[in-house]
Amino acid sequence: MLAGDFFPAGCAVTVRRLSVFFVIELGTRYVHVPGVTAHPDGARPVRQARNLLMDLDERASRFGFLVRDRAGQFTEAFDAVLPDAGIKVVTIPPRSPRANACAGRWILPVRSEVTGRMLIAGPRRPHAVLHEYTRHCNQHRPHRARDLRPPRPDEIDPASVAGPSEGNLRRQRVPGGLISKYRNAA
Repeated sequence: MLAGDFFPAGCAVTVRRLSVFFVIELGTRYVHVPGVTAHPDGARPVRQARNLLMDLDERASRFGFLVRDRAGQFTEAFDAVLPDAGIKVVTIPPRSPRANACAGRWILPVRSEVTGRMLIAGPRRPHAVLHEYTRHCNQHRPHRARDLRPPRPDEIDPASVAGPSEGNLRRQRVPGGLISKYRNAA
């Protein structure tokens, strides 16, 4: 099952409100960000749905449903893209945001840790920053629902999870220095 939603991010230079479309794989908590756009209506969300299917690739057949809210960004054209891959679009009942709680739960950390703390200077910058942040979440960030394991531990660099050592630790700043992750120095 997949859960998807849009959340706003502001651009300081153009003073535009950007909309970020994201989808979470509920079984693994793996996050996909298929697109960021200033025009979340019409053809853009349809293109983002196609980007999601390309990102899922052959794994798209594993998912039977995409849960989404009733926002205006999700058009009939958006809903028509996913059934071709075997994914049925399910809308949540009116005035019940908890029905899509997993998607809503991801919005809080991404807004408080990334988009709320940095000055976004252009429409291309949020996509790069969110790509780096989702890579960090998917490969390194522990999840309670997964017994404090990241969504895809098989993609983790083995040097970054080596046991305690007598040597020094290296700090790597993720995205733009907002979050730090540590690993043993070689």
